[in-house]
Amino acid sequence: MGEAVIKSEQFPTVTIPSLQRPSVTSWIRENIHRRECCFFEKGVREDECKCGHSKADHVGEAIQPDNLTGESWDKHRHVRKVATDAFGDISFGGLAQKTSKYARVATDTSSEILYQLLTKQWKLSPPNLLISVTGGAKNFYLKARLKSMFHRGLTKVAQTTGAWIITGGTHAGVMKHVGQAVRDHALSSSTQGQIVAIGVATWGIIHNRDALVNPEGCFPADYEMDIEGQGRLSCLDNNHTHFLLVDDGTQGNYGVEIELRSSLERCITRKRLGNKDSRVTIPAVCVVLDGGPGTLNTIYNAMLNGTPCVILEGSGRIANVIAQVAGLPLFRVTIALIHQLMKKFFGQEYENFSHLKIIEWTKKIQDIIRMSHLLTMFRISEDNHSDVDVAILQALLKASRTSERLGMDCWKRQLELAIAWNRVDLAETEIFTEESQWKSSDLHWAMRLALDKNRPRFVRLLLENGVSLKDFLKDEKTLCELYREKPGCILRSKLAKRVERTAISMTHVSDEVRHLLGSFTQALYPPSDMSCQFDLRTEETSLRSKGSMGSQRDPGRDLFLWAVVQNNKELAEIFWELCTDSVSAALAASKILKTMAKEESDADEAEDMRELASHYEDHAIGVFSECHSSDEERARELLVRASPSWGRTTCLRLALEADDKSFVAQSGVQAFLTQIWCGGLSVDNPVWRVLICMVFFPLIHTGFLVFRRDEVIHREDVKNKDIESVETVTGSTLQTNSRNLDPSGPQSLKPLSCWGRIVHLYSSPQVKFYWNAVSHFAFLFLFAVVLMIDFHATPSAGEVLLYVWLLSLVCEEVRQVFYNPDGFGFKKKAKMYINDLWNILDVLFILLFAVGLTFRLTSELLYAGKIFLCIDFVVFCLRFMAIFTVSRTLGPKIIIVRRMMTDMFFFMFLLSIWVVAYGVAKQGILIHNDDRLDWIVRGAIYEPYLIIFGNFPTNIDYAAFDLDSCSMNGTDPLKPKCPVLNENLTPAFPEWLTIIMLCVYLLFANILLLNLLIAIFNLTFQTIQDNTDRIWKFQRYQLIQEYHTRPAAPPPFILFSHFYLFVRNVLLSRASIIRQEFKSEELLSWEALMKDRYLLSTKQEKNQSMERRILDTSQKVTTITDRLEREKEASSAAVVQRLARLEEQVCQSAKALQWIMDSLKSQGFGAKEAQPPTWSASDESPETLIDASEKMDRNHVKACELHYPDSKLRRFPVPDEKVPWEISFSSYRPTCFTPADGGDHVDGSESEALDNYRNPRGRTGIRGRGALSRLGPNRSAELVLTRIREGQRSFLEYLAVWDESKETLSLPGGALQSDGCLLVALERTIGKTMYEKLKAKVSEGTKVFEGYVDDCRNTDNAWVENTLLNIHLDTWSQFAADINSMVAGSNGALQWQDVSSKTRLGSDQRDSLRLVAKLHNRKF
Repeated sequence: MGEAVIKSEQFPTVTIPSLQRPSVTSWIRENIHRRECCFFEKGVREDECKCGHSKADHVGEAIQPDNLTGESWDKHRHVRKVATDAFGDISFGGLAQKTSKYARVATDTSSEILYQLLTKQWKLSPPNLLISVTGGAKNFYLKARLKSMFHRGLTKVAQTTGAWIITGGTHAGVMKHVGQAVRDHALSSSTQGQIVAIGVATWGIIHNRDALVNPEGCFPADYEMDIEGQGRLSCLDNNHTHFLLVDDGTQGNYGVEIELRSSLERCITRKRLGNKDSRVTIPAVCVVLDGGPGTLNTIYNAMLNGTPCVILEGSGRIANVIAQVAGLPLFRVTIALIHQLMKKFFGQEYENFSHLKIIEWTKKIQDIIRMSHLLTMFRISEDNHSDVDVAILQALLKASRTSERLGMDCWKRQLELAIAWNRVDLAETEIFTEESQWKSSDLHWAMRLALDKNRPRFVRLLLENGVSLKDFLKDEKTLCELYREKPGCILRSKLAKRVERTAISMTHVSDEVRHLLGSFTQALYPPSDMSCQFDLRTEETSLRSKGSMGSQRDPGRDLFLWAVVQNNKELAEIFWELCTDSVSAALAASKILKTMAKEESDADEAEDMRELASHYEDHAIGVFSECHSSDEERARELLVRASPSWGRTTCLRLALEADDKSFVAQSGVQAFLTQIWCGGLSVDNPVWRVLICMVFFPLIHTGFLVFRRDEVIHREDVKNKDIESVETVTGSTLQTNSRNLDPSGPQSLKPLSCWGRIVHLYSSPQVKFYWNAVSHFAFLFLFAVVLMIDFHATPSAGEVLLYVWLLSLVCEEVRQVFYNPDGFGFKKKAKMYINDLWNILDVLFILLFAVGLTFRLTSELLYAGKIFLCIDFVVFCLRFMAIFTVSRTLGPKIIIVRRMMTDMFFFMFLLSIWVVAYGVAKQGILIHNDDRLDWIVRGAIYEPYLIIFGNFPTNIDYAAFDLDSCSMNGTDPLKPKCPVLNENLTPAFPEWLTIIMLCVYLLFANILLLNLLIAIFNLTFQTIQDNTDRIWKFQRYQLIQEYHTRPAAPPPFILFSHFYLFVRNVLLSRASIIRQEFKSEELLSWEALMKDRYLLSTKQEKNQSMERRILDTSQKVTTITDRLEREKEASSAAVVQRLARLEEQVCQSAKALQWIMDSLKSQGFGAKEAQPPTWSASDESPETLIDASEKMDRNHVKACELHYPDSKLRRFPVPDEKVPWEISFSSYRPTCFTPADGGDHVDGSESEALDNYRNPRGRTGIRGRGALSRLGPNRSAELVLTRIREGQRSFLEYLAVWDESKETLSLPGGALQSDGCLLVALERTIGKTMYEKLKAKVSEGTKVFEGYVDDCRNTDNAWVENTLLNIHLDTWSQFAADINSMVAGSNGALQWQDVSSKTRLGSDQRDSLRLVAKLHNRKF
């Protein structure tokens, strides 16, 4: 069993293991069904059933049924459900080889089953947004610019938000445009993720659908798009990724999929966004292009369900009609205007529209415009929407913002959506505005969500809008959960192995980070359990716990470390900018990333880590360069300051441990190292003066040598003189007084004494190095003299001195191993020691000398001992090369030599193959059975090796053969054995073969391999040459460190220093190093300022780069081009509009002239003939428009909604202009509705009784009692109990009733069974106890409102009237105290809520609350 690999240029390669197919197939066959006709009845044609399928497509029992004879075909009875027979993959063929998934499903398939098919079986990630694209099903024309903007915007919003696009799925109309958008995106950005475009189409209208049928599934099914031969049917669009083909058992009927598609969309929008803990569901938006009456119904139903719609103006037909009236007042949207627009945009189709249909569409368009919070128009001519994607997302946010659940929850929902979509641009313009007031604590959940979803731009935005990281990480659990929820990083896997079953704590994280940083650091986080520490020096006990330590930590450091261990560059960049110790943080990140790269098994991931490590090394270099250019002294303090945030280690140590050569090689660090190298001497002293003073030290008292303290005192004197001269001019003594108050300043330094100068001279690392160099020369000279001249059986005085000298060198090496001022530990220190090549030579030198000395003291092995000592002399000479590493000229060359030795070592393996191959073959041909090992090695290896250097053998050629130069039987140990000879004592070997072998060997060894070695050396030289200076500067630190900590006396006098150190450190146990502490707060503040300068300069350089300039120029050109095209289209549209108006005015003028002529012909100038009506709304007078507006404002709205609540009935459409009874409406034919026990009861026999009751506000579209309890007014009452809550500000509060089942708030009250029975309604809602308490106060309440209520249950003959009563409590009264205690004891059933527009009441009760707020002069 292999794997099925689906390749496509458009979509990413999808690999489906063949082992998974049986499970997918079995799941689909068990859960997905289709519909088939089980009763054949002749239709229009003889061989065609009424279901649309041919007779041959029916099963046998359907053609000759036994129990259904004589019945007529019924879709609900004669279509049955069977297992689906069409599913799998579709291969559309062509050059792109596009492949999609499909399934044939029944119309009544559960939406949950379809959602599982999409997510679990087809492995689609749940969407963050659902985009339902609807509109014209036939091909229509889109302007080039609108088409381009639609394609670009749709794919951008789908790509950035992770949305699903749902369309009709066929290759026509709006579905074709969506497919083209998906195709264009895939061709232009092949490396990005796949856009999910789901086509929900009707199975019975698909052309060539037989190719998709296979009961076992098609993997793939070859589908041919035959556009020309499809007829009334439709082909599937080859750019969609998934298809759901809806089957109702019929053929040729369009629109079968509408109900299932709506059900699926509702199911998806009920799912939680991201995860089950999310507070919001998956949002949906409807995008409309073109479209007819069916599209209008879709828009209307979508907006009734709360789905926002984005309509593209200019796309055609119904989209243009809505766009034309969307900006008009409602009273201007009349039946006549809709008639005019329908005729204009639908053309010939308009002739098929009846007047009643126009009335219904007018009503729907008015309701659509009334729901303005759900309607968004995309107009190209406007600048408010730069693209369709912004319009779509803004429509969703606008719908969310104006929903009934207002307040902070609304803003949080919008912010969660924006984070899920990763659209920080919308968050900046739509959410973080002056209208929304955010606290840091209100945004902690958003910060957590942005971190979990890896939204760096949102993290930065949240920080800019007031999120405090200190408060965010106040609880240690937050940081622990962040580490716990990242399973992909190395640290998380290590923690999982370490912790196993227990929970991850910051102690575990600290241990792993210390492993990555190095054992020389201290723990970054304290133990998770509480610990008590007692300080004997201060006699104070300190109690530390999680909370107390959390306040001392740097939250920027914590999150920066968290981002670094994930190799997340963008998040790490943000938090690095917030670190208080930025240089140390960057160097620590470099160290951690390089350590992780060594442990990472994925080569690409390891390379990314190394690149990020280099990035932070550059950051450290940039910030430190700014620091050094600003203040050299502070920059040096920064290098050696122990950072508490990073394990109390220094920047310099971190750079060395991370092998950050570029950082160490920069001028500021090198200047600091030079200062250390010179010690107490000035760095400006020439070397020759230092060498002279080393011998003639009295010269240091004459000023011949400059000391650093003298320079500091001189600079301070010059500075003081300048200050005094300024004070003399200005008369100010402020600076003098401030300097006098600071006794620790540089002016308090005193000149060095005589002894101090001597100490500073000979303790300088530079002077120590020169003395040690002289000591090495002297040691080599003494060693050479002993080996060549003074080597006797009894050691001479010079030889004894040599041994003492060697003992001092051994003691120094031991001191270097055990000397540990940085706290590395013996293991780490020993590893560091042995990793140094010069230390390896030291150890080898000492070992060889020890062996040689042992042999030399044994009389039998005297000569062998001398040989060992001679070899040891060579090793010490090589070790002496370390002296030259201090030279800027010779130091880099030594590095190159070391690298070339490595190359040559590996090259020798390749050369040895040729040497051995030729040597063994030659030896075997020339010599027969030589058993002398030394001569075998000489002939097989030594002689071929010498041939490379020009020492050609004489025994392979007859002419050069000499019998006297060899031994016949190999008995002469000083001569090689003779080659095989003939009887006449001449060589018997084939001369031609040996000469050819030699020529070939020379060709490859001398020419090929040696030139290869030269090429390798040249490559190594060229590669290292550019970096030798950097490498030398990095390695220079080791030399400086060695001599900085080395005793002043050179060998052999260094033994006295060793003795002193042994007594002080071992016998007396005194500390040798006291770390200098600096003023951290001031230093870190200055460092932060330098970091800001560095970031600013980096940003400026980036903006001024050539790439940035080219990008800006390109954007400006694109903007200018778009603006020109927009102006061109606008001008052309304006001309067309003016021509249309001119044509209309001409027609009106012609009609007016005709009316004048008819009047004159009648000869009766007093004839009262009406002026011909016109369609233009502009002819109406302002008074008429205002009067119409006032009348429509008094009309009811909810009472005219087309869908009557809790029933399947629809009202007769009543446009706003036809609501008043005074307006004639001859087409008005409402249904009479009175609910009965068995369901909806429609009766028209009660018209006489109904005429006695008429709705005072006008028509509603339905007659009868409806859902109300009686004809005429149905009275209700509401009680608003208010009080004042005192505080920094006084707030007006009202008493609300909490409904646990519906999870809603409401006002006390309800429907009145009889006039004035408010108390009975109150008892039902607030309970008997509260009712008894309020009973006496009801009569004292203030009647705020009494009258008609616009209720969705109202009919022409029954309506709701409400009475609103307000009782205000005196804050300090006993009655108020009793009410408050009852509310507190209600267990949440009664709640005090603020009177504001953000309250969670229904819209009607919110209007009531607004009236109460107005009564109390409160802002609502």
